[in-house]
Order: sequence, then C-alpha cells, then structure tokens
Amino acid sequence: MDGVTKVNASTLILLVIPLLLTSFMIITITNIKKKNQLHKVFIVVFMLLFFWFIGLIAQILLSSKFNIDPLYFEYFIYISACFIPVAIFFLAKIFTHTKIEFRRVDLLLFVVPIISLIILWTNNFHHLFYKRYSTSMEYSEFGPYMFIHSIYSYLLIGIACIMLIRYSIKNSGFFSKQSLLIFIGSLAPLLINMAGYAGLISLSVYSTPIAFTIGILCFALAAFKLQFLNTTPIALQKIVDRISDGYIIVNEDFRIIDFNKTFLGMFKIQRKIRNESFHNLIDSTLDNTTSKIFNDIEENFEKIKKRPNQTIILDRFSAKLNMYFSIEISGVLSNKNLLGILVLFKDTTQHMIDMQTIKDNQDTLMEKERLASLGQLIGGIAHNLKTPIMSISGATEGLNDLIKEYDASIDDPEVNSQDHHEIAKDMFTWIAKIKTHTEYMSDVITAVKGQAVTLSNEEEISFTVGELLKRVNILMKHELKNAIIYLNISLKTDENTIIHGDVNSLVQVINNMISNSIQSYNGKPEQNIDIIVDKVDNNLIISIRDYGCGIPDKIKNKLFKEMVTTKGKNGTGLGLYMSYSTIKAHFYGNITVESEEGKGCTFSIILPIKQL
Repeated sequence: MDGVTKVNASTLILLVIPLLLTSFMIITITNIKKKNQLHKVFIVVFMLLFFWFIGLIAQILLSSKFNIDPLYFEYFIYISACFIPVAIFFLAKIFTHTKIEFRRVDLLLFVVPIISLIILWTNNFHHLFYKRYSTSMEYSEFGPYMFIHSIYSYLLIGIACIMLIRYSIKNSGFFSKQSLLIFIGSLAPLLINMAGYAGLISLSVYSTPIAFTIGILCFALAAFKLQFLNTTPIALQKIVDRISDGYIIVNEDFRIIDFNKTFLGMFKIQRKIRNESFHNLIDSTLDNTTSKIFNDIEENFEKIKKRPNQTIILDRFSAKLNMYFSIEISGVLSNKNLLGILVLFKDTTQHMIDMQTIKDNQDTLMEKERLASLGQLIGGIAHNLKTPIMSISGATEGLNDLIKEYDASIDDPEVNSQDHHEIAKDMFTWIAKIKTHTEYMSDVITAVKGQAVTLSNEEEISFTVGELLKRVNILMKHELKNAIIYLNISLKTDENTIIHGDVNSLVQVINNMISNSIQSYNGKPEQNIDIIVDKVDNNLIISIRDYGCGIPDKIKNKLFKEMVTTKGKNGTGLGLYMSYSTIKAHFYGNITVESEEGKGCTFSIILPIKQL
C-alpha cells in the first residue's frame, strides 16, 4: 500500500508541474491586450491541457479514496484528449499562414473527436473503446475503435509537427534555437506515446500529459524567450520573398545558407541553392558578365571576415541582364560573433535611367539659362565694343592725317628732323591707343566666348583671382551701367592667387549672383554691390553683398535644396540651384547665404584652396 501511495505521490507531482505551467501560460496570454488568432488558439490548447491535468489529478486523488471507477474520470479527461490534436493542427496552420479563415469544411475535423467521446461514454454497452480499462496501459485491453481514434489523433499531431518544423526551419534555419525547441516540443510527446502503444516502453494513462510537459516547456521558452507568439517570424519569409531587393547569405566557408526568391528571379536561377558553394554558383549558373560581378563580390568576403563591422558597397552593371546593381556586402553579427555574410542586391536600373533623364533635363535647363544670360550680355557687349571700335576708327583717321603730313614734309626744306620726331611721336600715341582698345576687345571676346561654350566643354585650367574679376567686370559692366548700380571690388588677398577649375563656370556663378543683387533693388538706382575676396585659413572666400530687399526666411532655408525664387513668375530658381551644384561638384566648395529681409543679403562662395 505504501508503494502504491509513493507511486501516486510521484505521479501527482509530475502532473502538478505541467498544470502550473499551463496555468501560467493561460494567464500570460490572456493578459495580452491585442490578441491575434495565434494567441487565441494557444489559449484553447493550454485550456484543454489544463482540464486534462485536472481530470488526471482528480482521478488519482478521488478514485481510490471514494472507490470510484477510474474509467468515469476518463469520460471527462477525454474531452481534452480528443480535441487537443485538432487544436494543435489549427495552431500549426495559423502559425504557418499568420492568419486563416475558418470554413465550414473545417468542422469535419471535429467529427471523429465527437464520435470518439460518444463511443467512450457508451463504452459499457459495446466496449468498442475499451474492452478492459486500467490506468496502466499494459493491463488495458483496447477495443477496435481505439485504433481508429489513435490513428486520427496522431495523424493530426504528426501533420502539425511537420508544418511547424518545416516553417520554423525555413524562417530561422534548422539550427536556430527556436527551430530546435519546436522540433523537440513537437516530437517528444508524439514519439513517447507511439512507443507506448507499440509496447516498446511501459506507459500509464498519465504518461501522455506528462510527455506533453516537455512540449509545454519548449513552447513556453519559444513563446517568451524567443517570441514564438510574435507573428514577425511567421511572415518573415513571405516579406523577404516579396521585397524588391534580392539577398543571399553565406557562412564563413562561403556556402549559401539563405536567399530569397527575388535573388533567384534577378539572376534567372531555376534551382534551390541552399548549402551550395558560392564559387560553384558562379561557375555553374551565371553568364560571363554576371560572373564578373560575383567574382568582385567574392573578393570582398575576406575583407568582411577580417572587419565584420564594415559595409562594402559596389555599383555594377550586367550587360547580359541589362541591369544596374548597387551591392552591399556586410557581416551578420550576434554578440560580436560573425554568423555569416549578407550580400544585398538593389536593382538600381530605373534609378540610373531616371538620373540620366534628370541629368539630361538639367543640362538642357542649364544651357537655356546660360543662353538666356548670354542674350542679356549681348546688348552690353555690343555697347562695350562700340566705344573701342569708334576710338580705333578715330585713331586710324588721326594716323591717316599724320601719314599725309609726313608724306608732304619729305620734300619740304623747312621741315627739320625735330618735326619728323614729333610726327613719329604722334603716330606712336595713336598706335598705343589702338593697342589698348584691341586688347580690351580681345578680353571682351574671350569672356563672351568662354560663357558661350556648353557645359560639356568645361575645362580644368588654372586662373588667377585677378583674371576672374576682370572677366566678371567686363561681362557685367553694361548691366550695371544700365541699372546705375556701382560695383565695388575689395581685394583682401593677392590677385595672383591661383584657382583651379573651369573659369567660365565660376564667372557664370558670380555674374548670376550680381544679377540677383541688381534685381533686389527693384529698379532703384544709385545703389552699391560689394565683391569682397578674402583668404581665411585654407579657403578662398568670394562674397557678393547687396543692400536690397533681402530673402524671406522660408525661402532662405531651402534656397540650395530645390529650385525656389523670390521673383515670382519672372524667376525659375534655377540660377542659384545650379550655381550651388556647380560649386559643390566642380570646385568641391560651398555657398552660404546671410540675409535679413529688407536689409540685403550676402552670398559667400567658399573654395577650399587645398583641394583646388
């Protein structure tokens, strides 16, 4: 009797442990505010287990004490035992599909459990379930229906286990902690009970729920330690298969351990490549042009192994696929340990096409802006050239008179050598004036020619600050004169300071700013614009300052980020936007602005001399 009591006591303890765990799981999941289908089905599973354990504990405590046939407790216990396989099947189905829609056909899954309960409850009349019942399975004699019930139950549980294991491995890998826990938790109860029914081990009616204790522990760890109830891992594979970026992950031996469908589609790969050597993928699957891309990737794997925190970015084009790729190679780390190398393929083909379209449009706009500016300059240049041309014409008339005078004096005895020297001196004077005017005209033509070239003909040349200001002064002279605006140049550094780059682009930027300053006075004459050229540290700073209307803060804050203007329909905002791009791209410099509305503004062009 003491031996039986000890056995019952130990069995009772083994049943109380899963009962407490089941209670804990029910309370924990019930307290979750926003429950999805997976939460709800878990509550059902744990509630069925809870009542199963309650029934078994009641059987141990009450059957012998009150001399109640233990089979009567089975009537209650089997409510849980019959429906748990169905609940576990729905659990696996929801887990693998995130969410399911229950249909009428799903009700057919409950037919066998209901029939099982009816046959069990009427067992005394036909003994189809039990011919002889005992809490020890080796002393029990099963009826023919018990085998039907068992096959159905274990078939559902087996299918559920396969679904859980398959999707867990697919989402997080076979050797992940989550997959191993699900694998153990799913198979342990199944194998133990099948071994018992096969007579390989000795089992009692208490063995099945105790075996489920292993599953409960595993599911509990997966649920709360590894977020098994989180739908993110469930949907992960579907998400990565649908994203536009392809990826592939290789381990430290450069064998492929994961990939998505996008990657396979990008490179027209028709087979599964998991566990395949990355190098073998290059040799057996890819064409020559694409293989070159993958060889470049492979060459960077060792760099990632040495420095796993770095990210290497490659831009490549596949002529065979007619696609551009931005490829990111980085390490997959866990607690500073390198688990693998991630290669992310971004299809940038459309982006490159769009960028080329934008560039073409910008080139067109810039050319139009340049030609519009050039059109404004033509009137001024024509006026600037009229003065030296008229002066040269006058000088030629003067020289012509001197030539006639000299020719007449050759045979005149009254003309002495001193007179000849005077005539020659006057000739030199006129020639000097002609030379000055032709030099000025040459400068004007050079300046105009420089501004007339297209952007594609930019030249990287050296020029001085003095040459730059000379061109600016020539080209802006007429516009300043017409507006009656005075340009004051303050040179605080050596005019022979060398600047490297395209002088025409820089002249256009400065002239555009001077034109903006002229317009800021809204036609008001007798105003000043200052150009200050200074050297601060290693930067050459060219500042254009006016005292006009200024720039509103809401426009000033986005002046160089997009095409904005203060001129309404009379402006496009392209001038400053492209000026900023020119200084950034071609001079590695910057443009800043200081402005107070109503008091004027100062644009500063900053050119780093070290990089020039």
